[in-house]
Amino acid sequence: MMMMMMMMMMMMMMMMMMMILMTMMMMMMMMMVMVVVVVVVVMMMMMMMMMMMMMMMMMMMMMMMMMMMMMMMMMMIMMMMMMMMMMMMIIFVHIIK
Repeated sequence: MMMMMMMMMMMMMMMMMMMILMTMMMMMMMMMVMVVVVVVVVMMMMMMMMMMMMMMMMMMMMMMMMMMMMMMMMMMIMMMMMMMMMMMMIIFVHIIK
């Protein structure tokens, strides 16, 4: 009887230990999975941020280029207008003379 009791106790202890171990293993696995997911999410966020930054930079560059082109066009038009005015003045002066 005593032996039986001892055996039962041992079995119970073993079962408890196994349960605890299983729970620990499950917790560890869950933690690992969570860590992996977090890392992946962070990497994705970083990549998205980098892409957004690159896109913003490209847009800024494009805007700058467009502004420069517009400025150049305006300058050219102004120069042309000035030249036309000069020509008109010269012609006018000739006509008066």
